Amino acid sequence: MIADEQQIRSLIERWAEAVRCSDLAGVIKGHAHDIVMFDVPPPYKGVRGLDAYRQVWPSIFQWQAQGASFEIESMDVTVGRDLAFAYALLRCGTSEQLRRNPEMRLRLTLCLRKENDRWEVTHEHHSFPFTDVGEEEPAGHIFTAAQT
Repeated sequence: MIADEQQIRSLIERWAEAVRCSDLAGVIKGHAHDIVMFDVPPPYKGVRGLDAYRQVWPSIFQWQAQGASFEIESMDVTVGRDLAFAYALLRCGTSEQLRRNPEMRLRLTLCLRKENDRWEVTHEHHSFPFTDVGEEEPAGHIFTAAQT
């Protein structure tokens, strides 16, 4: 199981590096054809399938080009025989957003399955803690600018 855990950690670290580099091929690598992702911005019912997953990333890359960070701060992995899950906290935001709220972290949860001795992400969930609606920029809407 230690080898499986290391494979999963490496997969997630490579994914985060691909996000930082705006490398779409690297972002989708290791994801299942039937991936389901619930993300911070709409669509509210999530994205389903690798093609839909692929389509959300260009706008995130545009937002990130404004100088946003995307750094894994902590990660935990639990491995079974053919299913695993991981959860992580990421320092994610522009320098201005993180200056205003230095504790802000993106919460990431992944479910993975093992197919042909290879782990693949089947479910991905991103969220920010809900903050008061009265704030100038609720953390839960960090990617909104990327979606418009």
